[in-house]
Amino acid sequence: MSRAVNSSSRHNKRRKILQQAKGFWGRRSKLYRTAKDAVAKSLVYAYRDRRRRKRDMRRLWIQRISAAAHQRGMNYSLFIHGLIEAGVTLNRKVLAHLAVEDSAAFDALVERAKEVHAAGSAS
Repeated sequence: MSRAVNSSSRHNKRRKILQQAKGFWGRRSKLYRTAKDAVAKSLVYAYRDRRRRKRDMRRLWIQRISAAAHQRGMNYSLFIHGLIEAGVTLNRKVLAHLAVEDSAAFDALVERAKEVHAAGSAS
């Protein structure tokens, strides 16, 4: 009597891996053994880069805020320090959005930071 093997679940497992490898280059998308390794590595990269994206976005926001502050005659650290002293609790994402989309509001924030900085350095 022949031995029964669970071919349908094995087939489904292989098909799932090959489906995940769709779009990979060459053998990595065609052959199960190489696709399995490629998918495992891609999941590692995806996990790592979900965390890295948060860092990269914060760096981008800081660059945008810094550039906008420099255009208005103030550097980034003094601008942020002035906002903290003034009690403005906007995060860097919102500040970067204001710098790009609403220059009038960002100008007002820069002026507020300058006032606080001037008052702090005068005393």
